Amino acid sequence: MLVNNAGIMPPGLPPLADTDDATARGGFPPFLGPYAAAKAAMDSLAITLSYEVARFGIETSIVVPGAFTQGTAHFPNAGKPADLDTAAAYSRYDGLMDQVGARLAALTPEHADPQAVADEIARIVDLAPGTRPFRSVIDFIDDGAAAVTEVAERVREEFAQRIGIADLLTPSRSG
Repeated sequence: MLVNNAGIMPPGLPPLADTDDATARGGFPPFLGPYAAAKAAMDSLAITLSYEVARFGIETSIVVPGAFTQGTAHFPNAGKPADLDTAAAYSRYDGLMDQVGARLAALTPEHADPQAVADEIARIVDLAPGTRPFRSVIDFIDDGAAAVTEVAERVREEFAQRIGIADLLTPSRSG
């Protein structure tokens, strides 16, 4: 973070960038509840942080990648239950996650590459101050995160207006 023992760092530094996950707002399969909850918590922290640094003129951007079935080892390395008795009790779900992985792979276009996330972060950092997006969704399979984000951002901004903190939606050095 751009905070040190002396206080907030001087202006002119790049914005804070948080990478989130479409799981927090898009569709996701069973057995990912703890993962989705952690991603939603990180999203809430990123939003709150944006308010807390806005009056120091520090911009924040949240980059939200969707699922990538190629170019990462995320799905092949996903954990399996260590407790074999509990896993056996869920045998009616055998093959479900393989099915989900196959369907996600089928939905993923050939050009979907995790490098797109890094490229988007670099693009945002290179933008002129005041023109950076608050949130950017990189989701090649369209799991719904972009649509939910559009509504959620509108509601967040309207609520900030209603409770008198609209100035925190746009970073500026004040006070």
